[in-house]
Amino acid sequence: MNMHEPVTQLEIDQRVFDLYDEYCHGRIDRREFLARASALVVGGLAMAQALLPRYALAQTISFTDARMKAQYVTYPSPGGNSGQMRGYLVQPAGSGPFPAVLVIHENRGLNPYIEDVARRAAVEGFLALAPDGLFPVGGYPGNDDDGRTLQGNLDQGKLRTDMLNSARFLKSHKLATGKLGVTGFCWGGGTTNYLAVALGAEMHAGVPFYGAAAETASVPKIKAPLLIHYAENDAGINGMRPAFEAALKANGVPHEMHMYPGTLHGFHNNSTPRYNEAAAKLAWERTVAFFKKNLG
Repeated sequence: MNMHEPVTQLEIDQRVFDLYDEYCHGRIDRREFLARASALVVGGLAMAQALLPRYALAQTISFTDARMKAQYVTYPSPGGNSGQMRGYLVQPAGSGPFPAVLVIHENRGLNPYIEDVARRAAVEGFLALAPDGLFPVGGYPGNDDDGRTLQGNLDQGKLRTDMLNSARFLKSHKLATGKLGVTGFCWGGGTTNYLAVALGAEMHAGVPFYGAAAETASVPKIKAPLLIHYAENDAGINGMRPAFEAALKANGVPHEMHMYPGTLHGFHNNSTPRYNEAAAKLAWERTVAFFKKNLG
């Protein structure tokens, strides 16, 4: 392996990807991840280091893109972790009003990749808000390791309340039409499903990316159509699919599910080698079309 060239997905041993998944979900720390990868396979340390996010790669829409305007906003969040929340609000060019899309981060706070996804939504014509669940503890700290620790230590019920309040803030924003879509990734995918339950008819479309299913008993509360994206190699999330699918069908919830062959959990995130360009682009095209259809 030439150390001067970026390591590609094909060159990384599946066992190192499996370790990265444990690391991503907070079950091992960075030191243990690197040490175990080194011991596992020749070149394992290089493979492990290649998997750590490179956020310069994540930017596809410049901060100064003329098609949108971005700003940080604060708003009240009663019952949340501090009573206040902050988010990254991106509005399309023009005077609006615009259909709204909430963009929910992974299990490590509002990192540059998620901010870029909010900008991607805005250039498609949506008023996008990406809340930072870590705001009550100082905000996304600039790196995923500390972000993951901070998010894991929060009161998880209050964190969900902060996301619920973020959705309602966005839906009632003066630039919004009142039509609300929600998307999210990893933890944010599970939270998208949670918000579909909690918001009921207040939510008009949901697009979870590889997120934990809603509790089966709560599925009757879901009124929004769902577009559900799965990675093929993602046993923990995919194991929840059959019960979720059965409950959605039994309750007449409009839904479509897509499995992306050859992908890993996190395939949409273009800052690590888990990124699968073809699958990510297809999933995003489907997401935009779904929101345009359901949010008007």
